[in-house]
Amino acid sequence: MELSSLLCWLIFGVAYCGIAVGGLPGLTIDRTGIALLGAIAMVAADVLPLKTALAAIDAPTLLLLFGLMLVSAQLRLSGFYTRTAWALSRMTTHPKRFLLVLMAASGALSAVLVNDIVCLAFTPVVAAAAMRARLNPVPYLIGLACASNIGSAATLIGNPQNMLIGQVAKLDFGRFLLWCGVPSAVSLAAAYGLLLGRYRGRLGACEGTTESCVQNPDPEPSGDAWQIRKGLWAAGAVMALFFTQVPRELTALVAGGVLLCSRKMDVRRLLGLIDWSLIMLFCGLFVVIAGFETTGALGQAVAWLSRHGVPLANPTVLVAAGAALSNLVSNVPAVMLLVRFLDGAQAEAWYVLALASTFAGNLITIGSIANLIVIEQARGMGVTVTFREHARAGVPVTVMSLLVVVAWVWLLNSVF
Repeated sequence: MELSSLLCWLIFGVAYCGIAVGGLPGLTIDRTGIALLGAIAMVAADVLPLKTALAAIDAPTLLLLFGLMLVSAQLRLSGFYTRTAWALSRMTTHPKRFLLVLMAASGALSAVLVNDIVCLAFTPVVAAAAMRARLNPVPYLIGLACASNIGSAATLIGNPQNMLIGQVAKLDFGRFLLWCGVPSAVSLAAAYGLLLGRYRGRLGACEGTTESCVQNPDPEPSGDAWQIRKGLWAAGAVMALFFTQVPRELTALVAGGVLLCSRKMDVRRLLGLIDWSLIMLFCGLFVVIAGFETTGALGQAVAWLSRHGVPLANPTVLVAAGAALSNLVSNVPAVMLLVRFLDGAQAEAWYVLALASTFAGNLITIGSIANLIVIEQARGMGVTVTFREHARAGVPVTVMSLLVVVAWVWLLNSVF
């Protein structure tokens, strides 16, 4: 094996192992830092020339992500998310209904806006409302995380990995929604039923009482009505244009640019809400995987799997591979690796990968960023969601949702 190839294998192995465990021994570095170090190492070791490394970064995907983050930042700063969460929290007198509406709302919002932002804005309000109403906040917080993950799978803009899949495979927005919307809706309903069963009798002491559970309810949070309307108009226009032939990244960028033109909203505050860490993670991973491709290992792996009758494009195989790898290294790095195996695959394979990698995020706490956001924010408010507690709900929700995907593929293939 040549030195360049050996170095490439070493860099790729260290980078993906570091991403899997979330750090490197002796260093205070996160997954984004590891991906960037891997990219730097690929260039420094002359595995990739600098020009080739820069060309490996998929600019349209990053621009789409950036534009949609600006739209979400506008809605967050205007108070839209907080006011929505506050309105939902008024239903704590009926715990089952509160959980149902919370999961439905967070799932729907996550389908059209980045799910991480939804969790970031909803968690404090939901936790405070549940505790004030003397309800157990844990099932509602787990329901919020699960619903956000499931709902985000329904569209090409619900989460970063779907955006990448849509850009790489050049998928049609409307067709993706039609294909993935049904299993997402069924999985969301199933998740609600599983959580009701898991926390039967433990949603809260107020179930079935006539008196209000809310003591000294918080006043309605302030918000700028005009800025909320502007953000919603921008989001609506973006969604409408996604059904046309206009490039998605251009649509998102123009919408974000329009929102930057404001007499009241501070541009620095808007830009401060952009998840630059996620964008840099994408940049680093694009380069690391491009470097690894120079070894030819990905092509050999595809050929080996095909010879042994295990084509990765097979829906069942793809569901298993996507779910397993997503919980090993998180869903974004998993998808960035797996898309290399699906070159030329039918649209169905891309749909399955999007659903499987997203649904798998509910399995354990580290499966998705949305889970970690909910858990960390809840901890700051004195609510502890343990790994074990989350897994007791997350494992059956994930298994059920993945079975829904397999059943949906079988049904479509049987009927059509």
